[in-house]
Amino acid sequence: MLLSPLRPRLHRPLSVRTLFVRAMALSLSACLLVACGDRKKEKAASQTAAKVNKEEITVHQINFLLSAQRAIPPEQAASASRVVLERLIDQELELQKAIEQKLDRDPRVQQQIEAARREIIARAYLDKIGQGTPKPTAKEVSDYYEAHPALFRDRRIYSLQELAIEAPPDRIAALQKTLAQSKTFADFVAYLKANNIKFSAGEAVRAAEQLPLASLDQFAELKDGQAVFRATPTGAQILNLAASRSEPVSQQQAVAAIEQYLLNERKRKGIVDDLQALRAAAKIEYVGDFALNRPSKPVEKPGPSNDAPPLTSIAPPNQTPVMQAAPQIDVPPTPVPATASMPSGSILEKGLKGMK
Repeated sequence: MLLSPLRPRLHRPLSVRTLFVRAMALSLSACLLVACGDRKKEKAASQTAAKVNKEEITVHQINFLLSAQRAIPPEQAASASRVVLERLIDQELELQKAIEQKLDRDPRVQQQIEAARREIIARAYLDKIGQGTPKPTAKEVSDYYEAHPALFRDRRIYSLQELAIEAPPDRIAALQKTLAQSKTFADFVAYLKANNIKFSAGEAVRAAEQLPLASLDQFAELKDGQAVFRATPTGAQILNLAASRSEPVSQQQAVAAIEQYLLNERKRKGIVDDLQALRAAAKIEYVGDFALNRPSKPVEKPGPSNDAPPLTSIAPPNQTPVMQAAPQIDVPPTPVPATASMPSGSILEKGLKGMK
């Protein structure tokens, strides 16, 4: 269904209007790339939802865009359909006016249309490779669980405080030494203030799976009250583990997340391997200036790296699992006893204000 609007007809080439529909769809969202395809086919296969001058917007278009969104609760389906329809109406009005002004003949627009076409077809090929990827076995899931105790059996919730310090390179060693000699993190902050060293502060509470996977083992080794120092191009970054609490996850709870993570990783590797094979079999000739600095080996698509910095900033946790992220486990938080060592939000807030 994704590619059918893009296949050239045997009896006539794609019309300018059909191509321009796809380009305008790019400006709304990635999903709209194919939403305004061959209108005649859509009219035959779906019902009309609205008419904009002489053109129709179909239920098929609306459903296509809704299917590309995250799961919508049944009680919100009607309102979501209405929102999508209104967006399509606005887009249709813009499209009609643009064609009236012959913007579809603009060379830059034609280039965008061709780029969108190439991207869609190439993406469809990658999706086809991914569809043939076998699911991980039960043993593979179990092995991953056992190999990553910090994510599961020894999973912790970390309360972190971060300092981003501005300092010249010749002061970095002195800052690191002062941090090591400070009795408390508050003492180190007081030192920064007393010496008029600029810094910004932040705090966050993160579960193990919300931390960078490449840095998780280092986080897991930290004890409450310990801090990690890292030099940066503009100075230094310090992450202090204010407190933590244990919230382990059983293998049964983690199975679904691990399966999805391993499947995604397998798909990613399959795509990289296939692209390398295609490059090896193809005759690629660099021309002009590009021939002078051609790559010595095929360029791989970005993926997880073992050379990641030891710690990264306590940015907002991942909203959507990505390849570099750990398996995202949907585990309800455990109620914290009154005697637990994890500080409350108000205590953390007071501590953070004291840093500023």
